[in-house]
Amino acid sequence: MGEEVSNKQILLKDYVIGFPKESDMFLKKTTIKLKVPEDSPNSILVKNIYLSCDPYMRNLMSKSEGSYIDSYTPGSPITGYGVAKVVHSTHPNFNKGDLVWGITGWEEYSLIKSPETFFKIQHTDVPLSYYIGILGMPGATAYFGFYEVCSPKKGETVFVSAASGAVGQIVGQFAKLSGCYVVGSAGSKEKVDLLKNKFGFDEAFNYKEEPDLNVALKMYFRDGIDIYFENVGGKMLDAVLLNMKIRGRIAACGMISQYNLEQPEGVHNLFCLTTKRIRMEGFAVFDYYHNYSKFLEVVLPKIKEGKITYIEDITEGLESAPAALIGLFSGRNVGKQLVVVAHE
Repeated sequence: MGEEVSNKQILLKDYVIGFPKESDMFLKKTTIKLKVPEDSPNSILVKNIYLSCDPYMRNLMSKSEGSYIDSYTPGSPITGYGVAKVVHSTHPNFNKGDLVWGITGWEEYSLIKSPETFFKIQHTDVPLSYYIGILGMPGATAYFGFYEVCSPKKGETVFVSAASGAVGQIVGQFAKLSGCYVVGSAGSKEKVDLLKNKFGFDEAFNYKEEPDLNVALKMYFRDGIDIYFENVGGKMLDAVLLNMKIRGRIAACGMISQYNLEQPEGVHNLFCLTTKRIRMEGFAVFDYYHNYSKFLEVVLPKIKEGKITYIEDITEGLESAPAALIGLFSGRNVGKQLVVVAHE
């Protein structure tokens, strides 16, 4: 029949307008049997170990149309990337004890009815938490966004916004490994110091202390920007457009400055796309997951050789997950924000 155990969950209370609050989510205690139900063939039941807090999750908390991911359902568990262990499987490709990463529930145990989207974790000689960070979605986002979308060349100039975040810190290091000049922006002195002293950026600045972003960018990029890895949007994007070089490339990864606004800010300098022949391309990482093995082949050795470093901001306990997620939007985290649900 399967042992029945408690299963704490984090649920969305209702659709969110404006800046999200911890009270928009609530903890529910329920129970679950440690066995895949008979009416769920080819499924797996997993015990969640780590959960990821990512900016895109804010968009799913609002009712939206035309998004590439469906909105959350009020009264149901929030979902996001996680690392988990299989406790029961009726799927031929997964066995009890397998370690996996993919989209799971914000709960202690999750029933995954379409586990084909999950990746098995084969390399356990690095921290498991890396599979929701540098070896998971953020790392793949940085890798494919920088190399596939931006097509960098040695000696080019690169600007990364939200550069100390889960994706930005990796993009900057890829750029340095490619022989580029790299500048990052962040929101505190501590993060600026990390960019320069830990992640090896050539320069970094605190955007909150710059009264004129256009002037600031001209100081760091006297001849302009070849590549902009866009994580912020709004005023930052407007200023960057004025400072791009002819035939520059912009990879539109995210626009975190806009996620909590009821009316998004306009961008006024888009004509620069024409006058400077700039290519600006949005991308979604799951379009590149079929090349995940190639990504691992490149990045795993660099981690083990110490050529790429990575910082995590770790929160303990499922109960603390809402506060950890909300903290992303005020810049409270330093590095990749994750939540420990269980110790393996």
